[in-house]
Amino acid sequence: MNKYEIVKRIEDFAPPELAESWDCSGWAVETNRSEINKIMLCLTVTEDIIRQALQQNCDMIISHHPMFAINCHSELVSEALQPYIDIYTAHTNLDRTQGGTTDTLVAKLGFEVSETSDFLRFADAKISIDELRGRLLKLSPNLRYVNNRGVKELNKLAFCAGSGSEFIEEAFEKSADALITGDIKFHTALESPIVLFDTGHFESEIPVLEVFEKLLPDIETVRAAEKSPFIY
Repeated sequence: MNKYEIVKRIEDFAPPELAESWDCSGWAVETNRSEINKIMLCLTVTEDIIRQALQQNCDMIISHHPMFAINCHSELVSEALQPYIDIYTAHTNLDRTQGGTTDTLVAKLGFEVSETSDFLRFADAKISIDELRGRLLKLSPNLRYVNNRGVKELNKLAFCAGSGSEFIEEAFEKSADALITGDIKFHTALESPIVLFDTGHFESEIPVLEVFEKLLPDIETVRAAEKSPFIY
């Protein structure tokens, strides 16, 4: 398949203009090749991911995170930067688009989006803390949560896949009882006026690879073997 058709499908779904101004979505590596036979899908491009792609004869990598977590001067990366592997990223535009990163998380947990606010998604759902905790543990065995007020029942949930602690106040102002996200820090947790569920950044975003698979049913794709860098 022509690589520009591949990118067009992604960008029709998650328009580049939705990306934040600081973001690095788009082409990270663009070779002279036009036809793609096999794509590796991943959350984050690392040296190990590039090694996997080379070993599995992939000629393109599509990732969610830009290449900000990689040593661009390593020999392995230099090899990929030569005309071997195209690398394309859909980051905050995929987060913000309808059906993107957070919407996928909401659906994965069995809820329906009732309200949208930029990066946040909301679901009206009468559910106990214990039941929600059970659902989240299936997604993330490393789940941790904050319940400063001893809440037992929830009526409105807010979601932000990835790092969403900056949206706690907005979730509270929009009457959410809880926020499901990742990367919660200590003082943020201590001061939160609502319940917080921290699934982990990786665990909350990895389901979005399903979106790429659905957009590209007619070309061979493989998922990279990757996991959260945290060990519990």
